[in-house]
Amino acid sequence: MQDSEAAILDRPEILQILFHPRKAPDTPPPAGAMDLDVGAEDGVNLGCRFYLASKDQPHLLFFHGNGEIAADYDPVGPVYNDHGLSLLAADYRGYGKSTGSPTVSAMLSDAHLVLDAVARWMKENGRTGPLWIMGRSLGSAPALELAASRPGAMAGIVIESGFAHTVSLLQHLGMDARALGIGESVVFSNAEKIAKYKGPALIVHARFDHIIPLSHGQDLYEKCPSETKALEIVENANHNDIMIRAGLDYFRVIRDFIRKADNG
Repeated sequence: MQDSEAAILDRPEILQILFHPRKAPDTPPPAGAMDLDVGAEDGVNLGCRFYLASKDQPHLLFFHGNGEIAADYDPVGPVYNDHGLSLLAADYRGYGKSTGSPTVSAMLSDAHLVLDAVARWMKENGRTGPLWIMGRSLGSAPALELAASRPGAMAGIVIESGFAHTVSLLQHLGMDARALGIGESVVFSNAEKIAKYKGPALIVHARFDHIIPLSHGQDLYEKCPSETKALEIVENANHNDIMIRAGLDYFRVIRDFIRKADNG
């Protein structure tokens, strides 16, 4: 998505629906984790928190949901590590320890800065494990922005509770997008982006997601042209309890798909 296209969504009435930023406490990362700051050209600082497994194991660059911050994953990061995965969580502007204010256009352009910074950090620190991109809910947008425009920079993608279509999502959230002149022909949807991505793709979605209906996850799966793809539906789960309902299977599914794709 070009900045001019993304900027169509940078309206106050839309931003207040899409973004619910909150700050992180000024405390150090927990044992086994580290923070990385990524500077943007306009002086904004983007905060990231890394939960690290072994250097040769897979890395997940993770874009979280709109009501979350990277520090929320302090209890979860070690579970990823126990499953042989490093979790590299990035905060949007205004979230966690990041400065600035969130917009759709900034979220997408910042994703490229974070990817570049993570790639440099991995090279400088001898992190030889493959780099995967993961997006949850709102985070599916920056994840698929990178998948569509820079597929060679990643080993694969994981999309959890992601949305496929901008207009239907806004309408589901109570915004009359078409009355504002916003259509899928104006704003590229995630479905159009994943249709450009041929690498390994895992789609995870809750059966009873009330915020982003299962049909979005199914559309992402169907649109993806990859020969290595899977759709994992978590039964008896909703948008905000999908990890709890799935339990350790949540991490096993991600680990096993990545192992199979990396070894395939």
